[in-house]
Amino acid sequence: MIAGLQQGANVSSLPPFPEGWFFIATRAAVQKAGLIQRTWMGDEIVIWADPVGQICIARSVCPHLGSDLGPEAGAKVVGGRLVCPFHGFEFETSGQCVATPSGAPARSANLDILEVREIEGLIFGWRGLGGRPSQWQLPDVPGAGDDWTDLQIRTIRFAGHPQETSENSVDIAHLSYIHGYHNVTSDAPVLIDGPRLESRFGFSTTRRIAKLSRLTLHVSAVAHVVGLGYSFVEFQEHSIGIDAQLWVLATPVDGTLIDMSIVSRMRTLREPKRFIAGLNFLPQRMRAPIINKFIADFQIRDVQQDEVIWSRKHYVPRPRLVHTDGEIMKYRAYCAQFYADGPRCDSSRP
Repeated sequence: MIAGLQQGANVSSLPPFPEGWFFIATRAAVQKAGLIQRTWMGDEIVIWADPVGQICIARSVCPHLGSDLGPEAGAKVVGGRLVCPFHGFEFETSGQCVATPSGAPARSANLDILEVREIEGLIFGWRGLGGRPSQWQLPDVPGAGDDWTDLQIRTIRFAGHPQETSENSVDIAHLSYIHGYHNVTSDAPVLIDGPRLESRFGFSTTRRIAKLSRLTLHVSAVAHVVGLGYSFVEFQEHSIGIDAQLWVLATPVDGTLIDMSIVSRMRTLREPKRFIAGLNFLPQRMRAPIINKFIADFQIRDVQQDEVIWSRKHYVPRPRLVHTDGEIMKYRAYCAQFYADGPRCDSSRP
């Protein structure tokens, strides 16, 4: 669900569509809708699944005579095949045209499809420089199983760029100034391995829970950034004993707007380490889902605070940094690999 829309005055010298894996939809949303159309990385795409669960993401153009293949144009999925609204050409999830009402399909009448990656029900498509195939894969995440809540998902749309939003993973200083966190620490140097970046940090924060009480949390986090559209963060809250996982997924829409999706889940909380007003009276099966909803609300509040900045900021390739800015230039050097024409920063600066 799109929770908000704001178009700001963002001016960026960054190419709008970096290479990588970018979020499109959840499997649950695809199964519910049958056929979904999105503006994604400057293109119109459609996504659907066949009866055995195979997902297809394709450019929303029929190779026959160019009809739009979105549901608003009249396209539909029948028996797991996408049916063009213009002449009834039928396409399997392989992208191949397998039937027409008037005779055998042309062998070359195939959809322009994307590579697909699914992680925990989250569907990603690959966008390669010059159309090249995937150069790396998103890693698997630790399995959740029955001990974890369902995913909570929030999405906000605003003017921005995924490099700018992902920079928060190394911009530790903004956590205290923008979000009011305290005792913010950078627990280890940023690690980079090809398209993967790891950032470790800690903080404390005080939050109001359902207007009942104020709760201070002491958190350590590990952010696994893979490309500019995918960040997976493992959280541990030490005073209560909360384990949570968070995905931060930035997807360019049209070259100006991005969709920022925040996805969270939490491990079942069986024995809290300390008292939380109202929590001990709840059955164990209800504790984690309720707290996970609060976590999702807290995270989207933080994103809304950042969005005020992101949607109006200019990209400064040669920032005048101070010693508390941490490893921003190391992060920007890492980002250069996702563009066709090389670095977009002056990495010689401290």
